[in-house]
Amino acid sequence: MYENLLLQAGGFSEGLPTFIMLMSILVVFYFFMIRPQTQKQKEQVSFMDSLERGTEVVTASGIIGKINKMEGNIVTLEVGTKTYIRMTRSAISKEMTESHLGGDGEAEAEKS
Repeated sequence: MYENLLLQAGGFSEGLPTFIMLMSILVVFYFFMIRPQTQKQKEQVSFMDSLERGTEVVTASGIIGKINKMEGNIVTLEVGTKTYIRMTRSAISKEMTESHLGGDGEAEAEKS
């Protein structure tokens, strides 16, 4: 009777390292994959909320223009003299805008 209990207890101690390894993989996956992606998504949302008329932006497809009008989720960009493009607000890329304007978009936009 006691032999069966000892064998069952041994099974638990054999599975413990596997469980710890699985949990450590999940923790690493969270900190290297999920958390940075959610932070990046929050930054993109706050960037889209801070957009206003006259800001120079770059779309995800690489179109450069100044915001002329914003109506809800639709943004009208002026890409040339009296040339306008309507697109959704989510098409504006935070990363491409920052790389085009050199990090601080407001200082560069005031120069032009």
